[in-house]
Amino acid sequence: MASSSSDLLRDLLKDVSRSFYLTVRIMPGPVRVPIGLAYLLARTTDTVADTGVLPPERRLDALRQLQERIRGTSSRRLDFGEFARHQAQEAERVLLTRVEEALSVLAECAEDDRARIREVLEMIASGQMLDLERFLEAGPERLVALRTDAELEDYTYRVAGCVGEFWTRICRARLFPAAPVDDHFLMENGVRFGRGLQLVNI
Repeated sequence: MASSSSDLLRDLLKDVSRSFYLTVRIMPGPVRVPIGLAYLLARTTDTVADTGVLPPERRLDALRQLQERIRGTSSRRLDFGEFARHQAQEAERVLLTRVEEALSVLAECAEDDRARIREVLEMIASGQMLDLERFLEAGPERLVALRTDAELEDYTYRVAGCVGEFWTRICRARLFPAAPVDDHFLMENGVRFGRGLQLVNI
């Protein structure tokens, strides 16, 4: 991997992820890059979505552009300078200005890893876009809540359940592909674990 890519997945990951970086450092080599990269790109979509000083329509448009690049359906160069200027944390400013480097690392990933990264980021970004639309009118004087258990289940899946599923899939494929395990049970529990962590956050 090029030195700039190594720096991205080492120094920048350390700056934006705090405790998560400690986990990535001790992960087995075959999963370290795809999981670290997926985290960086998810933090990028999250930072774009959370830049509250900019109107929701502008954030939605930026998320759509980023989604298209992650999917590989667009080659239009991204410029998140406007978003970077509004970040309180230096690490998040750097994250946004280095988005093209992260996308280049994605393009260099093995095809199956790239497909898994794209799948989880598609789900995460869809949840962020849904939240921007759902809570558009929310504010200190107007609380907006999820209405049903089904909405809560969908929310926790998009935020974290899909991440548990991603980790499980990529570890299964890269670390123990031939092990005789019940894949349905394994994936189901990966999703449940992610959802559970999000419910603890809530």
